[in-house]
Amino acid sequence: MYEQFKSRAEGVGSELHRFRTRGEALSFISTFLQHEGAVNAPGSYAVWAPGRFLTGVDTARLSAKIPGLSFTVSRETAADALIGISDMDWALADTGSLVADQSAVEQRLASTLPPIHIAIIGTDRILADKTAVFSRVTPQSSRYIAFITGPSRTADIERVLTIGVHGPKRLVIVLVDEMEGAAV
Repeated sequence: MYEQFKSRAEGVGSELHRFRTRGEALSFISTFLQHEGAVNAPGSYAVWAPGRFLTGVDTARLSAKIPGLSFTVSRETAADALIGISDMDWALADTGSLVADQSAVEQRLASTLPPIHIAIIGTDRILADKTAVFSRVTPQSSRYIAFITGPSRTADIERVLTIGVHGPKRLVIVLVDEMEGAAV
């Protein structure tokens, strides 16, 4: 299912990067943040919403290594951030979409307000289609489900496409084979 997901996600403008371990993924994200200027440009920074990927990660050490990276996500910090990072719960092979229970407001803010969104997901969380996701989601346990299919796009009445008006201009998907691995 990975190949189908990859093909569909790239087809809607997402950027995909696959890593074997959480350590490799974290190294990529750190380099990405530094390369994109999130930590070097005055007034620009990145926000990282709490999630499964951060379990066991020394966030204080990571913040020291990458000045400008914040693990405190608010409406203000997310709106000012260049990059938002959040975990996703599932990926859909048939559409290239990501699905997340974003009941926590930090997840919504980090994934929608910054111009670049880095979405992290385990490759074991790729499902075939919406039917598979809806068999796992219930209104009692999941109050705010978000489907994300590529960067934000909209068109006016003349069908002029614009990217990034109602959300991120770039969607960078980080897939991790060993998401439950040892702390990094």
